[in-house]
Amino acid sequence: MALRERLRQKQIENASLPPNNVAATWMKVELEDYQSTKAELHHRLIDKIDLTTLEKLSPDQVRSELLTILHGIVSKSNIPLNRGERDHMVQELLDEVTGLGPLEPLLADSSITDILANGASQVYVERRGQLQLTPVRFRDNDHLRQIINRIVARVGRRVDETSPMVDARLPDGSRVNAIIPPLALDGPLLSIRRFGDSRLKVRDLLTLGSVTAEMLGFLGACVKAKVNLLISGGTGTGKTTLLNAISYFIPENERIVTIEDAAELQLQQQHVARLETRPANIEGRGEVVARDLVRNSLRMRPDRIIVGEVRAAEVLDMLQAMNTGHEGSMTTVHANSPRDALTRLETMIGMSGVPLSEQVARQSIARGIQVLVHLSRHVDGRRRVTSVSEITGVEGAVITMQEIFRFDQHRVSSDGHVIGEYVQTGIRPKIMERIEAFGVDPAVVVRPFLEA
Repeated sequence: MALRERLRQKQIENASLPPNNVAATWMKVELEDYQSTKAELHHRLIDKIDLTTLEKLSPDQVRSELLTILHGIVSKSNIPLNRGERDHMVQELLDEVTGLGPLEPLLADSSITDILANGASQVYVERRGQLQLTPVRFRDNDHLRQIINRIVARVGRRVDETSPMVDARLPDGSRVNAIIPPLALDGPLLSIRRFGDSRLKVRDLLTLGSVTAEMLGFLGACVKAKVNLLISGGTGTGKTTLLNAISYFIPENERIVTIEDAAELQLQQQHVARLETRPANIEGRGEVVARDLVRNSLRMRPDRIIVGEVRAAEVLDMLQAMNTGHEGSMTTVHANSPRDALTRLETMIGMSGVPLSEQVARQSIARGIQVLVHLSRHVDGRRRVTSVSEITGVEGAVITMQEIFRFDQHRVSSDGHVIGEYVQTGIRPKIMERIEAFGVDPAVVVRPFLEA
């Protein structure tokens, strides 16, 4: 009989509660008993580990050594575990010592795109655009705090009462955000945006229906012709994924400088110089913001500058770079529509402290960015490019655009799928003259990805 069944039987036999409360009670007892058992074995393991010896071993050797020790401890203990439970607990303890504890199974699941821990006892994941509650639990809030500290320490960040918010990343590039008490009222909050080793490639965008061949050919031609691109969309719509994918079209002989708050871009070229911002230290000094890095990148002889996301005053320096010879640069921005994206850029220019009139700010945007790509995540969890527009100039107080491609949603089917179609408006973009001058044909660009 497994531990779960034994604990349930024991709880029901001793229960003095009404029947409808028995199940909840034995599940709580089971969890507490299991966690206390694991904590006891963890302490025994720490007592047996020779840290001096382990430091001389490779990660694989450390894991093998710990596995041997753990099996010995569990086998000699009087804890009532069957073989399957024993192996499971050994694996959990191993993850606790060498990895990120309860998060390890979730990180190993490639179908998970987001991991969201709301305190120790509530962990959600996102699969195929839908949130799901998992049975994963931490021992307590201190346990979750230890895991957060382990993550942020790897990238030289810190999180404590004086600096209770932090952005970090995992070795695979996954983005991590954590916020702890006193700002988080019910315990530490941890959010992980997954970026696994198998990033979506250009062909995957077509296979998933995120773009059409015509869209992809046009975007690829724009990248090859060094057109400045702005990718907009809400949270989780796939902006960084699209940026990574279309970077495939950047020629190998160009020098690219990337600037990010938490390094997550994985460009496919060899000549890439990666820069990352830095928060202030415990004395409040040493902060390096994106604007500083954009300015510095101009002295690094870049052919293209890619800013992972513009959030504040760095947008002005980015636009100046686009207008002064660094063509083919790209960035992303959070926005709910293409028009909102332009409005946000205007607002961020105002945050720079440079006294520019609204008209000059709009002209800088219109001259710096030629093509705006907008993505949306629909109710069925699918991410699609819903608009590709060309910025044509400024008329009065409005930045003018003409839409080249769009996705028209017709309805939602009874099983929750979005029904719609991609539409090519028939407008010939002015930017085609530049594309043709570079000798690029959109049909030729996309052809390799249409072949079997």
